Amino acid sequence: MSRYRAPAAPKSPYITAEGMAALQEEESGLWLRRREVVAALSAAAAEGDRSENAEYIYRKKELREIDRRIRYLQKRLPSLTVVDARPANPDQVFFGATVTLEDEAGEESVYRIVGPDEFDREAHYISVDSPLARALLKRMLDDEVQVRTPGGERLLLITDIAYG
Repeated sequence: MSRYRAPAAPKSPYITAEGMAALQEEESGLWLRRREVVAALSAAAAEGDRSENAEYIYRKKELREIDRRIRYLQKRLPSLTVVDARPANPDQVFFGATVTLEDEAGEESVYRIVGPDEFDREAHYISVDSPLARALLKRMLDDEVQVRTPGGERLLLITDIAYG
């Protein structure tokens, strides 16, 4: 059995201004954290035998994870496009829209369409690459949208669209 994993589909290069600021802040915070970890790693290495030194092993792993995330951010940030302009038609769903949906049972849910680097389930931010967002894009106010979810097909009504 091989460990080959097919490469992931490329992510959309779009991000909101708030998302870009958060990623830049994360990157600068990682550099500060890296300094602390390197200092702790040096102290742990000075203790002697590294093969049985749990602190040394833990700090090496932590440093690898920080470096991996910094490398990712350094590659990803320059390729992102900040989208902060409002669309010409505010009654149509585009990137950055906050959309209120109503299902067949009358329950409402609110989602904001953001870039793949800033989606957040708790805040109801969904990636522009998600099936729900793709179904919503370019739809108008009061349109019905058929979305395939893991639970089956769902019919949703767009009751509100807001930007900003």
